[in-house]
Amino acid sequence: MNPGSMHAGYGLAVRWSLADAPGSIADELREYVVGTSMARFMFLDGLAFKTWRMREGEWFEGTYVFDTARDRDEFRSQFESEAATSPGSELIGTAPDVIEDFEVVAIAEGPAGFRRGAGPGSASAE
Repeated sequence: MNPGSMHAGYGLAVRWSLADAPGSIADELREYVVGTSMARFMFLDGLAFKTWRMREGEWFEGTYVFDTARDRDEFRSQFESEAATSPGSELIGTAPDVIEDFEVVAIAEGPAGFRRGAGPGSASAE
């Protein structure tokens, strides 16, 4: 198959600063993502997968990979129109600092496979 005809997906990153967020924000974001947001995105047409990433006290990010550029662009356009009042922005107290497209060069699934569900609760937990 011609490598030019294949693609791994079309990425979008949405990042908020946590520098001025309330001290309890990490737990609030975990609760929101696991209790509400995961279910919403499991059924979003065109979404291949989404991860929620966080560095406590620094930043919180939604990283999306869509099947087509059109799916990504439509989602981005809708999100940008309501970004300042999105649930993440409401919890954090500010709109996202960054909303940017990116190229997904490749995706490799390792022997452990993709996982679905909540993380360990902190970066230091194993």
